[in-house]
Amino acid sequence: MRRHSWAEPYKIKAVELLKMTTREQRDAAIREAGYNTFLLRSEDVYIDLLTDSGVGAMSDRQWAGLMRGDEAYAGSANFYRLRDAVEEYYSYKYTVPTHQGRGAENILSRILISDGDYVPGNMYFTTTRLHQELAGGTFVDVIVDEAHDSQSEHPFKGNVDIGKLDALVDEVGADSIPYVCIATCVNMAGGQPISLQNLREVRAWCDEHGVRLVHDMTRVAENAHFIQRREQDCEDKSIREIVYEICALTDVATMSSKKDAMVNIGGFLAMNDPDLYERACALVVVYEGLHTYGGMAGRDMEALAIGIGESVDDDHIHARVGQVEYLGNRLREAGIPIVLPIGGHAVFPDARRMLPHIPQERFPAQALAAELYRASGVRAMERGIVSAGRDAATGENHAPALELIRLTIPRRVYTQAHMDVTAEAMMDVAERADRIEGLRFVYEPKMLRFFQARFEPVRS
Repeated sequence: MRRHSWAEPYKIKAVELLKMTTREQRDAAIREAGYNTFLLRSEDVYIDLLTDSGVGAMSDRQWAGLMRGDEAYAGSANFYRLRDAVEEYYSYKYTVPTHQGRGAENILSRILISDGDYVPGNMYFTTTRLHQELAGGTFVDVIVDEAHDSQSEHPFKGNVDIGKLDALVDEVGADSIPYVCIATCVNMAGGQPISLQNLREVRAWCDEHGVRLVHDMTRVAENAHFIQRREQDCEDKSIREIVYEICALTDVATMSSKKDAMVNIGGFLAMNDPDLYERACALVVVYEGLHTYGGMAGRDMEALAIGIGESVDDDHIHARVGQVEYLGNRLREAGIPIVLPIGGHAVFPDARRMLPHIPQERFPAQALAAELYRASGVRAMERGIVSAGRDAATGENHAPALELIRLTIPRRVYTQAHMDVTAEAMMDVAERADRIEGLRFVYEPKMLRFFQARFEPVRS
């Protein structure tokens, strides 16, 4: 077996200076933010692990590419380079640029979903499910049961349970299912991969039932890493080969390019159906921009085309996932419960296990994220009951089995020392976990509440 090292395949060329804060300053900042780490000012954050979206470090080649920006309103040269890169690396023939992934989700949902439809997927994602609901659909979780158990070490917890798909067809009929949506490296499950074998089975199921297969490919290269490491007969395939094979098994893809492809902004909707492409081109003009820029500047499309090629480099992706594993292993060795196996883009401490004295309706993951910031200046985010939101019909809180915080590692940004500081901060918080108090809403938005909700401590 090959030795897995996370050593960076790059050297640092420029640095951004960080502001160091005191505990008193952080206490004031988190109170002002309503105990919501999304509402903190970035200048008050030391190590920012809120997200890996749009915060990766671009390469010198990408920065140079910005100078090739063709900002023509129609027919930008950068669009054609992006289109060609998508087909070369991902297999899809038609590309519609969008400002980011949720722009692609919106267009796809409006085109394919009708009122009363059901959309099965391997665990929900917040914006994806909302767009499906706004279009009149109902999300149905068909992920394997192991994905809901943080301590299960199933190697492919992103897999689809085919039996759950069969049960849905028996209940609602295939005509009520516009597509099956699979995410590679499932975010809400802890960055867990789907296997090639399972994806082939889903493809066969979709063909049998005349249903499209849609791919949320935001972290497809990271998923390919796990396939290469864990799946039989894949160890000699390159990341690039595996990524292409994954994509070629699907019909349509939504992409938030701010993750794998390491750009600050951008995404796309890609497909192989020319009729679907024409419908998407009509809607992108309404919601994003002309079909040859779709909400992106030409320079950003150029950086994206370059970033796609860099994202499937074996050395890059092994180092990227290796840094995540380094942090996860440090926490695991310290006895801090995290989602297992360690995922591809983040480490997910289990707030339910760390704070058993806080009931879920008092938002233990939100409280843990706020306390981690107060203690260290490290910004994480909640992935539990707050993110899950409320049932649209009953108004009751969705109560997911997983109540987590997410320590999300930006690509090519932080060093091993930053990971050590983060691990030590989590250890400090864990030592006094029994003194952390729950929270309650002060302000609760109706949709995607985790972005802008405000809280206050519940005094015991």
